[in-house]
Amino acid sequence: MKHFKKGEVYTISLAHLFHDIFSSFLAPILPLLIARLGISLSFASFLDIARKIPSLFNPILGLIAQRKDAKYFVILTPSITAIAMGLLSITSSYAVALFLLFIAGISAAFFHIPSPTMIKEFSCDKSGKGMSYFMVGGESARTVGPLLAAGVISIWGLEGIFKLTPIGILASLFLYFKLR
Repeated sequence: MKHFKKGEVYTISLAHLFHDIFSSFLAPILPLLIARLGISLSFASFLDIARKIPSLFNPILGLIAQRKDAKYFVILTPSITAIAMGLLSITSSYAVALFLLFIAGISAAFFHIPSPTMIKEFSCDKSGKGMSYFMVGGESARTVGPLLAAGVISIWGLEGIFKLTPIGILASLFLYFKLR
């Protein structure tokens, strides 16, 4: 009989936390981006759309993840999302902002497609318990991320968000050593 692999479940749940912290930065930085880029609210709404468009391709991305070793998507995506959101905080171009948010959206899709499957695999017959930990990681990020962004902005300004990028890279390195 297989057992609940709590170390692996905790690791992927922590990865969910770190990945989604960076994904949740758009809302608190959006007013500052609007001012910096000199865009209307209509154009600002396209920024979030650019981040969500990749989710339309989830079936195709799922096929890609199914044919490849999906754990590497889970390992790489926290750093990709952190880099994209960090660069977003220092960009002065609307087109570059759209591109960076599209990249962050692809990264989010590639994280969220295989990670629940990995949780189920590591949870064995306790998949509900495993998914509970996984969801706590993601939902906690929706609270921690905007608070972290607001705190960093109040200390270092919008550009300070870029200083958080190494956290995402360290999260990917941690995942690499834990999941390889």
